[in-house]
Amino acid sequence: MNFAPNLDTGESYVAMNLFQPPTAHCGVFEQALDRAVTKISDLIPVFGLRNPRIGENGTQSYQFCISDEWVASFWSGQLWLAYSLTGEERFKNSARMRRPYFQTVLERPDWHDHDLGFLFSLSCVADWKLTGNEHSREMALRAADFLAARRRQPMRFVMCWNPMRRDPPEFAAQKVGTLNIDSMQAMALLFWAHEQTGQASFADIAHMHLATSAEYLVRDDCSSFHAYEFDPRTGAPVKGFTHQGLSDDSCWSRGQAWAIHGFAQSYLYSGRQEYRDMSARMADYIADKLPEDGVPLWDYDLPDNMHPYRDSSAGAVTAAGLYALAQGFGHGPEAERYTALADRILLGLVQTCDIAGRPEAQGLLEKGAAFVDLDRSDNMLPYGDYYYVEALMRAVGHTEFFW
Repeated sequence: MNFAPNLDTGESYVAMNLFQPPTAHCGVFEQALDRAVTKISDLIPVFGLRNPRIGENGTQSYQFCISDEWVASFWSGQLWLAYSLTGEERFKNSARMRRPYFQTVLERPDWHDHDLGFLFSLSCVADWKLTGNEHSREMALRAADFLAARRRQPMRFVMCWNPMRRDPPEFAAQKVGTLNIDSMQAMALLFWAHEQTGQASFADIAHMHLATSAEYLVRDDCSSFHAYEFDPRTGAPVKGFTHQGLSDDSCWSRGQAWAIHGFAQSYLYSGRQEYRDMSARMADYIADKLPEDGVPLWDYDLPDNMHPYRDSSAGAVTAAGLYALAQGFGHGPEAERYTALADRILLGLVQTCDIAGRPEAQGLLEKGAAFVDLDRSDNMLPYGDYYYVEALMRAVGHTEFFW
């Protein structure tokens, strides 16, 4: 990537139309980013080859991934972000040491689902973008092939979930025809593969998936379903429902965050204004639903008689997506409005959830709500940590990432 000004035209940096978010708390965010990078460095010998999965209840220690874990790349993503900031070999080396795991993923089709996007964007695509490593590029392109092949006619989206032995029979049958909102983050891998190969089908499938998501996952008021069921035989829509939110009719905050970020990133890849506009409308929906400290509750429709668990991971994903949305607008009132909303959420995370400065902490954020109905309601989460670093980087002006 070439970041130099165009010297042939005599254009100066002052005259260039470079994006810089009008962040209100830049100094606070710079300090938080420094703490995060220091913590990531300190954890390299603690984690070794292990990848964090979820925080142990009541502690600031992580449980670690076993095989076939959708969260396995978020520590790798943090390492690559730290490498992009510092150039220190220890971050790159630790990230690369995880490559055999991702090679195993490619060799195990029974592990494949929409999370191929998370797994390979934050590992192999990151390596390719930062170092030009051809083996990582080949691995990421193979993952994109597998992801694209999950399009199942007549359904107009990439198949998201796989039935599992532990699933109740009804849910296992439902999964076959289900589109979920988490999959919004996977489309960047397909857009990247299209850029790399020129193969139109990668982008065509991504656009089809995004169009179906916009039509069925996003409600008229721009809140969202967690998932939508279709008849796999005919492709006909059946109903929207939730798996991790409060109810089928509520708005799960992390799901809304996946969509805000996903549509914004899809606009930055494709330039299609409908994606930017959808991200903006979904952001507008949450603007007056945040608590005073800016950190979202785990569901935007939580009644007053339920415990108000925060979800710092939803806050981190939302803030990162809002900064990406502001970048999509570039300059003017919209960029200022969405930067200000992102600032509010990110400042709340820094002030109320940041634990990077605690020597005993194995993560960056507390108060993550992984799955409240399963009593995973106040945890460190590796995806919260990853998106927190991404949001802090975007807040201070970085615009190049792995999506």
